[in-house]
Formats: sequence, structure tokens, C-alpha cells
Amino acid sequence: MVAALLLPAAADATEDQLRGARCVWCEDGPLEAATAVDLGEQKSPAGSWFPRACQRCAAAWAHRGLFEHAPVCEQCTDDASRCEVGLILNRLIRQGRRP
Repeated sequence: MVAALLLPAAADATEDQLRGARCVWCEDGPLEAATAVDLGEQKSPAGSWFPRACQRCAAAWAHRGLFEHAPVCEQCTDDASRCEVGLILNRLIRQGRRP
């Protein structure tokens, strides 16, 4: 699922972004544990990093990712409600719309 979000390269991230203290896309922050979107441990040539995002950016990138993913996903074409990646991306989009 993270691949569909098109994360920036670890080499382009700041130290705060690498450790998840600031949004991996907009660098707003500091992020709060209750509202940050954890994007999981990522591996790079330099080692592991732990990107997180604000809900607004996660929703925007999930929206982009869904447009890239859905047309080429056989499951989304047959029955989108059964595609795990599509469901997660849709959930991120909805979360980002909450006040």
C-alpha cells in the first residue's frame, strides 16, 4: 500500500521526517501521535526510516495513489470493495476530510 502513496526518497528527507516527527510531504509539525498517519518502517540504502504524515497530506497522496492504482488493478476493476490497497487508500482519503 505504501508504494501507492509515492513516498519521497529517504535521501531527500530531513532528520525529523526520517524519524516521523514531521510530515514526510509537507514537513508541518510536530506531528501528534493521535493524528499522525504511520506509514510503517521503510528500508533504504542508508537504513531504516519511519515516515509519518499529517492527515491532510496522507489524504491527498492517497487520492493520487488511488487514481494510479485503480485502473491497473484487476481486483479494483472487478470489485473494488475486495481490494485491500484500494480500501486503505479510500480510508486515508476519508480521514483527511475530517475536521
